[in-house]
Parts: sequence; C-alpha cells; structure tokens
Amino acid sequence: MALKQTPLYGIHRRYGGRIVEFGGWSLPVQYTGIKEEHQAVRTKAGLFDVSHMGEIRVEGPDASAFLQKLVTNDVFQLEKNQVLYTPMCYEHGGTVDDLLVYKQREDSYLLVVNASNTEKDWDWLQGNVRGFAAKLTDVSGETAQLALQGPLAGRILSNLTDAPVGGLNYYRFMPEVAVADKKVLLSRTGYTGEYGFELYCRPDDAGDLWEAIMDAGQPLGLLPAGLGCRDTLRFEACFPLYGHELSADISPLEAGIGMFVKLDKGEFNGREALHKQKTNGLARRIAGFEMTGRGVARTGYPVWAEGECVGTVTTGSYAPSLDKNLGLALIRAERAGTGQRLDIEIRDKNVSAQVIAKPFYKREEK
Repeated sequence: MALKQTPLYGIHRRYGGRIVEFGGWSLPVQYTGIKEEHQAVRTKAGLFDVSHMGEIRVEGPDASAFLQKLVTNDVFQLEKNQVLYTPMCYEHGGTVDDLLVYKQREDSYLLVVNASNTEKDWDWLQGNVRGFAAKLTDVSGETAQLALQGPLAGRILSNLTDAPVGGLNYYRFMPEVAVADKKVLLSRTGYTGEYGFELYCRPDDAGDLWEAIMDAGQPLGLLPAGLGCRDTLRFEACFPLYGHELSADISPLEAGIGMFVKLDKGEFNGREALHKQKTNGLARRIAGFEMTGRGVARTGYPVWAEGECVGTVTTGSYAPSLDKNLGLALIRAERAGTGQRLDIEIRDKNVSAQVIAKPFYKREEK
C-alpha cells in the first residue's frame, strides 16, 4: 500500500529531509542530524511537520457529556479556548489512545489523536456515540499541523502575527489568528518539554506558513526538525508514546500519568478497572533508568533484577541534553523504586542500570 504524504512532503525533500516510513506516512526522520536538531529545540527553536496527526470534530448538545464518558480526564472543567490532555481507555483499563481535547464552544470540540490510531479512534468513538446527541466528523484530511518549539518560538512567531502570542498560557489556544497572513488555530502546546506552539491550518496554506516561519526564524537559529529528535525530546521529558509507554495492555496509572485520571468525576469507560488498580496497588509501572554499564537500551529489551526477568524496556536512547544513556521500562512495581539496581539484556549480555527519578529533563522557567 502506498505511503501517505503530508502537504509538506515536497518541502521536506527540498530541505534535505531523510524520509522514512512512520505509521503509514512518509515523514522526515532528520535533516542536518538528530542531535543538532534536538539541541536547536532546547536552546533556540525547531519547526516540525506533524500534519500526520488525526483530527476529529465532536459537535452537538451532548458533545461534553459524550467526551466525559469517553476519556479519563474531566472535560466538564474545561473552559472555552482551553486544551485538555487525556487518556482514553477500554473497559479493562488499557489505553485506546492519549489525545488532546480543544474546547471551541460548549457544544463543539476538536480532538487531536495519534496518527497511527486515527482509524481505530474513529471506530471507537463511533461505537460509543449511540445514545448521545453528538455528531462526529473526521477532519484530518482538511487539517495540516506545524509545531514550532523552543525558547525562541514566541519571538519568531511575534514577527509574523499581531496576535499577543507572548500572553498565551500553556494549554490555551486562539481559535482564529493570522500568522504570515494565513488563518490558523494557534495553540500553546507541544511534545518536546520546551516552550512552544502548534499551528493548525488548511493543507493548502501549510507550505507558505512553513517557509514564512523558517524565513523569520533562521537568523535566530531555527532549524527544521524531524521525527528523530521529536522522539528524543519527548523521551527526555518522559512524555509517554503510544505503542511504547501506553497501549491497549498498559493503563494510564501504570504509565505514570494518573494525574490525568479523575476517578471522582463520575462514570467513564474503564473507571471500574482503574479504580481497582489504584485500590489494590499497581503490580507494575513505568520506571526511568540510567545505564551504569556501557550500552544503549532499546525498545523490547528484557529487564532483569537478581536473576529474574522483571519487565521490558519501552523506550531507550542516548539523551543528548543530559549526555547519558537512559531508558523507560514497564517493570514490576517492587523493582521501580529510585535507586534500585537492574540489568538490561543487550544482545544476550546483561548490562547494569539503576532506577532514577522522572522526568529526566525539565526546562527552567524563565
């Protein structure tokens, strides 16, 4: 089956992006290099194409009630023009997806879902909407998305818009602003652990918007950034990635994002199973670790403790900001305490590691 392309595919080619397959899409993994792009986002700014993400509109008198039943976080607490991060669970407590909920009006929301889960999420939403006066529309094909991330992101954007971007608070959005004369939904969100913005626009406007942002930002050190550093950046901040730290078999509580599970908000899908997990105590959890021996842990590597296999690496990588080999692993809860010693099986050889606190990286508030 042919791979899908975002509206910026030609631009990635022109900028020298190394194109790879990701979840059925042709996307740039890097341009100049993962480490260089990573450091640009941490110290200056990087521009990402995230148009492969899925967008689903939920509208109607029961839109709020429908979403409240579907996700673990509290939709009823959302204000207009506010964004909510939330897992969405199956009845057994496993995770359907983690997503963003944009409240545009009392009866209108935009959901932003993981690219590889868009079809599955659509089917799940459709299968649960019966009985609610709510209409679902998949607007993924009508939406392109850019992410401008890094400490200089606001300065770059302010050269392209009259909107007060500096005053936009975290997880808030402006529904309709002109950036480089293109109409966008501008959101103070991102997946890098840095200050930044995400811009939603018409696919036909994405190329001009990309070029305008690059022209404004390159004198300040802005680089185009690919999937490779998007992963190392989110990994350092310990943001979960679906299919790694979250899955149909891993609950939000096990993933360490229980703060987004509001068990006291009333009934929702998975509440009973998650309540039981919390009451009985978790048998396993996602822990962070540092390699103390020589080696890089990778997804799927077995984790050992005192001669016994206690779990599996969910993400492992060199962390450029910290100059360390770090990892996340789903392991037995009794082995997840900070300071506990582990062994990671790397190519049939056990290499020593130690559990450390999460997140590995947290930006300094200016």
